[in-house]
Amino acid sequence: MKRLYVTDLDGTLLDRSGRVTKASADILNSLIKEGIFLTYATARSNKSSEIVTKGLNINLPVVTYNGTFVYDCAAKRRLHKVSFTEKQVKALVDLSKSFCFTPLVYTFVNGQERVQWNKNGTLSDGFNYYLGRRRNDSRMTPVNSVEESFCGEVFYVTFIEGQQELQPLYDSIADSEDYNVVFQQELYRTEYWCEIMPRLANKAKAVEKLKKYLNCDELVVFGDSLNDLPMFKIADMSYAVENANPKLKEIATEIIGSNTQDSVAKKILELESRRQRRI
Repeated sequence: MKRLYVTDLDGTLLDRSGRVTKASADILNSLIKEGIFLTYATARSNKSSEIVTKGLNINLPVVTYNGTFVYDCAAKRRLHKVSFTEKQVKALVDLSKSFCFTPLVYTFVNGQERVQWNKNGTLSDGFNYYLGRRRNDSRMTPVNSVEESFCGEVFYVTFIEGQQELQPLYDSIADSEDYNVVFQQELYRTEYWCEIMPRLANKAKAVEKLKKYLNCDELVVFGDSLNDLPMFKIADMSYAVENANPKLKEIATEIIGSNTQDSVAKKILELESRRQRRI
């Protein structure tokens, strides 16, 4: 039986500094060398996730942008993608204007990935914090209007504000048949993110496609946040780290140690050791 392990990154596999520890990398690289199927599913971009997992020898396609892409890092190509329709983009422009918020818009323009925003709009402290951490990111592209920020092939939109400010926007779109919406607090900070993706984009759908692509029989997942709920619901076994959202813990097969204790790597090692004893 072929088992696929899928782990979230931030708050799950990564420590508080946002990196894979040497201890975790050593354990997981040894298991990968022995032939286990291991990959990750993250809200991060392809580029960002590659940086924070440096030292981890992932050799399978990965799930990025909360399931919007399944990306083959070796071949540098997307195996699966979901984008917004023109009608959905227009509705998101109108939504941004009606609430007077400046969104971060992830898009492809002439084949180049960009993260665009209206430089003339009002930017929250959390928004500016995000921009400050990505000064050297070639994708970052300020533009002159909300409409211009939505040009290209749009696949992911994020609003970064306080919870009270963002709640009405989230409530207005949460039950839409066109979108998949995740509303949660930024890890280790106070601001909230309202992340909007096409309806068919979530970690579960992307992981299911990857499982089929790899011809695996069993799925084991690890996570900490609300965006991990869909893949927890379809997994054969699901493990929430100790620091996970309570809703995720409620449906997990088991709660393991925190993301600061190399808990994902240790659990996978334990599970693989059990399998070997049964052989």
